[in-house]
Amino acid sequence: MNTSDNRVETQESDEEHWLHSKWRPAMGWMYFGVCIFDFVLAPILWSLLQAIYKGQVTSQWQPLTMQGAGLFHISMGAIIGISAYGRTQEKMAGMNTQPPVTPMSPPTPIMPQNIPPER
Repeated sequence: MNTSDNRVETQESDEEHWLHSKWRPAMGWMYFGVCIFDFVLAPILWSLLQAIYKGQVTSQWQPLTMQGAGLFHISMGAIIGISAYGRTQEKMAGMNTQPPVTPMSPPTPIMPQNIPPER
């Protein structure tokens, strides 16, 4: 193996796959979408469809995610909660390993003697 192959392998191993870095936001957006559909859009559409075809609303929408004692919401809460806790721990560990940032010097104040006179 020559050095250019070794460099490519090192670069590929250093880069994080997009799925590995984006799964937490994807899970949050998926849960948000499911809740919006199941608790907002589907009840409205269900009522509209009944009103259009039957002339009156005779039954309520039964949320799909609440079937089975709401296990979907319990599991999504656990997944998102634990992943948020894990991400917080990752960030805190990253802060401890990074070198401290040197503070910026304070800005110099503008004194009346430094302002040019108006003409």
